[in-house]
Amino acid sequence: MIRVQRIELPRQLVAHAAELTERVTKAEPEERYDLARGLWSHTTQRRKLVTPLRRLLGQMAHGNRCCMYCCDDLSADVDHFEPLAVNPLRTFDWLNHLLACTTCNSHHKGDRFPLDSAGEPLLIDPTREDPYEHLYLGLENGEYTGLTDKGRATLDVCGLNRDELPEARRGARDVVCMCVSAWQRGREKGNERNMAVAVRTIREQPFADVAQFMLRQAVLPKARVAFAFDLGDETLDLLRIPELRAALLI
Repeated sequence: MIRVQRIELPRQLVAHAAELTERVTKAEPEERYDLARGLWSHTTQRRKLVTPLRRLLGQMAHGNRCCMYCCDDLSADVDHFEPLAVNPLRTFDWLNHLLACTTCNSHHKGDRFPLDSAGEPLLIDPTREDPYEHLYLGLENGEYTGLTDKGRATLDVCGLNRDELPEARRGARDVVCMCVSAWQRGREKGNERNMAVAVRTIREQPFADVAQFMLRQAVLPKARVAFAFDLGDETLDLLRIPELRAALLI
């Protein structure tokens, strides 16, 4: 999981979303969920609103449309952070929309929306907070560990250590190691093209959270603990170079 910067919604979409929200608000409470779901799924609304929302979320996402939960790429679902079943009045709320893969959105999260004792969400919203305050990524095994109640709840609800994800993160880690070495070789030879290719490969690969976690850990006092894997020392030293950090940090 990685921090995402939300962009501003165009005026015409703001107006259309407000109109649909008003229709849901005016309905009887027991009718709001069915109405909201029907409007959201209607062919006309999908063309006029949902498709543009998906496009904008794709622009916000890192890499190649990375899921804003697990960071796998080519994601296409518009997820309601607070589910329709929980709060249909937020169905068309731009601040409630995230880009997600189908596995995170439908197979894991679904309508689950745990709250703490104060009634606040126990899921991380990456557009509002830094996931790394709640989650720690083990670079050796590719698995997340929850640091807080919110981190542990998000880990469970979204299945962030499910199936092939740890292995995929280890693969992303290895790509970062190879690319920073390639970047350094290009730097030594004055080959700006090779340096640019290395940076682009890291920035555009799936699981952008791995590279960002590595960059952040590299400058911390206990960095060598996090980098206790093959090529760790070499990669660690390279990730401390200001020029490379400036090119990669989000």
